[in-house]
Parts: sequence; structure tokens; C-alpha cells
Amino acid sequence: MITKRIIPCLDVKDSRVVKGVNFEGLNDVSSPVELAEYYSSNGADELVFYDITASFEQRALFTDILKQVAKTIFIPLTVGGGINELSDFERVLSCGADKVSVNSGAIRNPSLVYEAAKRYGDQCVVLSADIKRVNGTFHVFAKGGREDTGMEAIDWIHRCVESGAGEVVVNSIDTDGVKGGFDIEMLQAVLAAVKVPVIASGGAGKAEDFVTLFKSLPQISAGLAASVFHFGEVKIPELKKLLIKNQIPARII
Repeated sequence: MITKRIIPCLDVKDSRVVKGVNFEGLNDVSSPVELAEYYSSNGADELVFYDITASFEQRALFTDILKQVAKTIFIPLTVGGGINELSDFERVLSCGADKVSVNSGAIRNPSLVYEAAKRYGDQCVVLSADIKRVNGTFHVFAKGGREDTGMEAIDWIHRCVESGAGEVVVNSIDTDGVKGGFDIEMLQAVLAAVKVPVIASGGAGKAEDFVTLFKSLPQISAGLAASVFHFGEVKIPELKKLLIKNQIPARII
């Protein structure tokens, strides 16, 4: 089994890290720079930075905060929010990002994934898919989970991977912030459709949820979470010790 990655997520709004439930009711948490530094020094394998209202507000991502975060950390950084064209990839990468996450921009312009992968390489392009069940079907949502596109999610993800997305983050809106465990059913469907690394997001409530995730779905590459890390409910060094105890490979610093 390949070493599993543990990835904290910084959802940034108005230059502050926030967190809600089911993508709603956002509450202030902390400074993104301070949190990023803490995670970089305490065992996180990567860090994800989402400017969560950039697409909805139709503006560019906060590059000043991003530059500060990139200077602070020594782990790979994935950045998303308001990524609508190739120039956005260029801008974010020049600010220090290692990978660029695209969501609503790819929905508006399906060729964006192909164009970005061709210019920067598949490994640089991360598809972030916000998914929710609608009448028993997985639907892709846009604009930070606010808008149902009506598109079936699994087929959409498959098409984006075929176009060049080198990694997929599956954000389950149904389990986001609920802390009842990852959405195993949804993740299983995605894993059956693609061969690139898949990152699970949405639902972690305790360290054991990560054990269940990796045991249930050995192909999953990483577990991503926010509030359980931000509020100290799960400490990454202790989580990794638990993973190793359960024969799940993890990087220990």
C-alpha cells in the first residue's frame, strides 16, 4: 500500500480561514498564514488553500495572502478559487503554488483542464469536484457548492481526467462538516471511474474516520479535512501513529 497523505484544508474568505457545515454557516477560525505554518511543522503532507468565494464573487484569488502562506511552508501547496483561465494558473503558480485546483472554471470552460495540463503538465492540474446527491444521483455543484449544474458527477470527473487532470479532490457536500465519516459510497464510485490519485474530503470527525477510509478504500491516495484539524480534535502526529498501528503506511516526521 502506498504511503497515505494527510492534508489540512484552509478555506479562506476575506483573508481569514473559515469553516461551516454542508458548505454553509461559515465561522471565523484563524489566520491562514499562522495555520499553514503550524501544519507545515506538525506533520501535514500537503496543504490545500481554497479562496472559497472567489468564483461566486467573480474576482481573482487573494494573491497577497497566498504569497505569505507559500513563503511560510515547506510542504506541497495546492491552491484553488477563481481559476477560470490559463492566466490564473500562471498567476497562482508564480505566487508559490505547486498545484492548481480548478472547479467552477472547468465547468464553465471544459477545455481549461486540457489546456492547463498541456502547458503545465498533468501533475499540476487538480480537479476539485463539489458533489451532492440529488434525487439519488451524484450532481456536480459550482460556485462553492451554491449552484447545482445538473451534471452527473462521475461522468464529469472521468471526462476531466481524460482531458488531463492529474488528481481529483472529491468534496462531499452531504458529509461536509457533519463529522460522521467520509462519504465511502461516493468515493467508491469515483475510484471505479478514474486511475489518477483521488483525495477524500468532507466528513472527518475523529482519527478513526481516516482509518476507516483507508481500510475501506485502499486505493484512496489521501484524506483531507479542515475543522477537526483547525480545532485540535485530531492532531496529525497522533493520527499518523494510529494509521501505522493499523498497518496503514504514513510519513512520520
